[in-house]
Amino acid sequence: MELRHLRYFVAVAEAGSLTVAAEQRLHTSQPSLSRQIRDLEDELGAQLLTRRARGIELTPAGRAFLDHARVALAQVAAAAEATRRVAHPAKPCFAMGFLTGHELTWMPEALQILRDELPNIDVMISSQYSPLLAEGLSKGKIDAAFLRREKGAPELAYRVLVKESLMVILPSDHRLAALKTISPGDLVGETFVTVSDTAPVLRVVIDNYLKRSGVNITPAHEADHLAMGMSLIASTRGVGLLPAYAQNFLPSSVTSRPLKGDAPTVDLVLGYKKSNKSPVLKLLLSRLDELIDQVSKK
Repeated sequence: MELRHLRYFVAVAEAGSLTVAAEQRLHTSQPSLSRQIRDLEDELGAQLLTRRARGIELTPAGRAFLDHARVALAQVAAAAEATRRVAHPAKPCFAMGFLTGHELTWMPEALQILRDELPNIDVMISSQYSPLLAEGLSKGKIDAAFLRREKGAPELAYRVLVKESLMVILPSDHRLAALKTISPGDLVGETFVTVSDTAPVLRVVIDNYLKRSGVNITPAHEADHLAMGMSLIASTRGVGLLPAYAQNFLPSSVTSRPLKGDAPTVDLVLGYKKSNKSPVLKLLLSRLDELIDQVSKK
């Protein structure tokens, strides 16, 4: 497996079409691109996409692989950029981290806030699990992160960005999908997919909500990330609870429904180390209300 295989696969997944990806993004021939994807599938021993009349659709294995492929490419880009900075030190670096999936919403607006400073700094972006982001903040590797309010790090400060309501995620043709809202009792007896310890804050919110609702549900599966969660829900015809932002990533085979009554929420926060004296961080914090307002309007 080579990096080009990952780049080609991500391009096809994002374009939703082999032809569009080949002609508009990769500037190669469609047969050549198809051959590269087949080579990747042979290497993995799994079918990653299904060809449809109007393009392609990722298989559950393809959705799971997409998340990891993006992370791998981002890490390679970060490694190359870090090498260039060491070889040619010129500008101070400001490192921002994002809980995977949230960069799509928050990064463009955050960079817009910092636009006047961008010519004078190098911005490093990373996308990781929330506990790893908190660790990066504590060690001074990250200046600001969009994450959960992780415990056990008194040296960090948090500012609330948004309270995300939890939604029920389930197959589009599931019997519960016919309901406008779903109560906790409706979930009893269903194959329940929850989050793993890669998202400890969210896991506590889910567990406390089910306990508070008086329902006894034992998770059948634990998902490390969104793509894995979607794949498990689709393949096991199960149900799960995820923050509302997950709706941005739902494949056609999976849908969402709001919870009946007062839905639980989980905070998305901006975290930073209290001792960090970065003027760029100071600027970002001073305009945080503006950032929140811009994202809420969008």
